[in-house]
Amino acid sequence: MRVILHSRQIWRSSLSAVNSFCRGFSTTVSNQQRLDISGIYPPIATPFNNDESIAFDKLEENFQKWNKLPFRGYVVQGSNGEYAYLNIEERLEMLRRCVDLADKNKLIMAGSGCESTRDTIMMTEKMAKIGAQVVLVVTPCYYKSGMTNTALINHFTKVADASPVPVILYSVPGNTGIDLSPEVIITLSQHPNIAGLKDSGGDISKLGNLVYRTKDNDFQILAGSAGFLYAGYAVGCVGGVCALANVLGQETCDVETLFKSGKHSEARDLQHRLISPNAHITKLYGVPGLKAAMEMFGYYGGPTRSPLQPLTKQEHDKVKQAFTSTGFLK
Repeated sequence: MRVILHSRQIWRSSLSAVNSFCRGFSTTVSNQQRLDISGIYPPIATPFNNDESIAFDKLEENFQKWNKLPFRGYVVQGSNGEYAYLNIEERLEMLRRCVDLADKNKLIMAGSGCESTRDTIMMTEKMAKIGAQVVLVVTPCYYKSGMTNTALINHFTKVADASPVPVILYSVPGNTGIDLSPEVIITLSQHPNIAGLKDSGGDISKLGNLVYRTKDNDFQILAGSAGFLYAGYAVGCVGGVCALANVLGQETCDVETLFKSGKHSEARDLQHRLISPNAHITKLYGVPGLKAAMEMFGYYGGPTRSPLQPLTKQEHDKVKQAFTSTGFLK
């Protein structure tokens, strides 16, 4: 109990220098214990039928393959899950199905972020009730000019205060246009119910600095892309949420295994091979590229939901070449 009270005191004194809006924590938070989130997670794609309804039968087929891989768990309703194009009922049903389909030893991390703080709290509570063991909360971004450090700290604090499960901050500037600042992250790292950060920005010096600055706060950082996974481990990240793990799950996990076993030369070689395929399904072509790659590897990718468009033949060939030239696809 003394440890919890001490962490609260640190948190309150820290925030008082930044703002005056934090007024303590919910009793739920006082009962939280830190959750180890280390490992590899695929942010699973939402499979659609041709009419853009969710193809739950195809989701089950994909899970039969994913469950055989040494993932730490799954991210449900992350950016690669096209969560922004799903309504509330679909987001919750996707989570419900994934909880049922995932092996019970897998950690379920659910994307509960919404634009408003109120809706994010509501979504977080509903997802926790369904079975999410931790929530991933993306930065609200529609009113960018209003998303000051104070606004973001206030938002994440209120969500973490209300959440019945640990919260992971999610910074994905490529999609939101907002890169969570070190000041915000370091401040929030002291909250008893904020367990870590998923950072997709790819600034390794920032990640290393954050690991150092939060080392006394029991705060864990996940690399947000397979393109810098090895570098993330090298500066102290504990794992990764990697779109590429949807198709190269074993290879992505192998980077972690090789690094932790001290086989750095082999880990670097594998990392180098992953960079081009990863770039083609993230920065270059995004979700349509990921779904096309899934089809190449025997998973169900299926169509995207409009207004996202499928790849052209030329784009499809470029994705395929990225995997064949690096030896992952024959």
